[in-house]
Amino acid sequence: MAITIDDVARAAGVSTSTVSYVLSGKRPISAPTRQRVERAIRDLGYRPHAGARALASSRTNVLALMAPLRVDVDVSVIMQFVTGVVTAARTFDHDVLLLTADEIAGMERVASGSMVDALVMMDIEADDPRVPVLASLSQPAVLIGLPRDPEGLSCVDLDFDAAGQLAVRHLARLGHRKIALIGSPRAVLERHTSYAQRMMDGFRRGTADAGIEGVIEPCESSMVGAVAAVDRVLDRLPDVTGLVVHNEVALPWVIATLRDRGRHVPDDVSVVAVCPPDVAAGQPLPLTNVDIPAHTIGKVAVEMAMARVERDEPAETRLLAPVLVERASTVAPRR
Repeated sequence: MAITIDDVARAAGVSTSTVSYVLSGKRPISAPTRQRVERAIRDLGYRPHAGARALASSRTNVLALMAPLRVDVDVSVIMQFVTGVVTAARTFDHDVLLLTADEIAGMERVASGSMVDALVMMDIEADDPRVPVLASLSQPAVLIGLPRDPEGLSCVDLDFDAAGQLAVRHLARLGHRKIALIGSPRAVLERHTSYAQRMMDGFRRGTADAGIEGVIEPCESSMVGAVAAVDRVLDRLPDVTGLVVHNEVALPWVIATLRDRGRHVPDDVSVVAVCPPDVAAGQPLPLTNVDIPAHTIGKVAVEMAMARVERDEPAETRLLAPVLVERASTVAPRR
């Protein structure tokens, strides 16, 4: 089997573009990196020719974005991430190829066919089977999410653990001693989706640190799911005075169900939403929220991808600090 430039790149632990630059001399490469590439070329017995060098150094000016559109995700929020990626890609003169299924075959097809310069993947699970495949590709990849083991890939996301703690601290500071988290659908939790797990971990940590009582209920993204989740909270914690909602689709129905059960926001129950700001501010009663900065995360993901493509920078992980915006939905509990 013929040795390819991708084989050299994997052996040297660099991108194919870096190998191409070493071969062509078109861009300066640090001495240690150049030595690793040259050693890999010698060890593998790679024999490049002029045509192969030209092909290897070419760019597609396309990024692949894998954004699975599952029934249990809020498509409107997903599209905010997509918009952030597309807008940032244009600043680098790149287009975006959108993959809406989570099939590994599709990911491998666009990579092996040299259709894209880099890949960005969303909806990351704690032990995501796609991560080892991405790590094996010649193109760099960035994860919007945080798996248990990134396997050398760059990652960016909101620090959801800190977001859960921040929401709890806000309610505790106001004097709430019994609070609940209405979270993601069961299917999301059963997939061990990273953001949902970290949100629950932060909520548990926050209630423990504050010495207050807290319960967690999953919530299907529907009116029926919201009604059932609120009723379970009221059964488990009848005198609940604070609620954290991490489910954008169910959010309006959660508020409506509280009202139907005689619990008015904020007089009886204070509500903190974990969602993009437009979702929180657009409710009939504007909600205090911990911001999910979807556009910013998408922008950072593209910047990280291009840093790998253009400058062969090492992989990194960035967790954005959460920001809470206080609005009318949170007040001190009645005594």
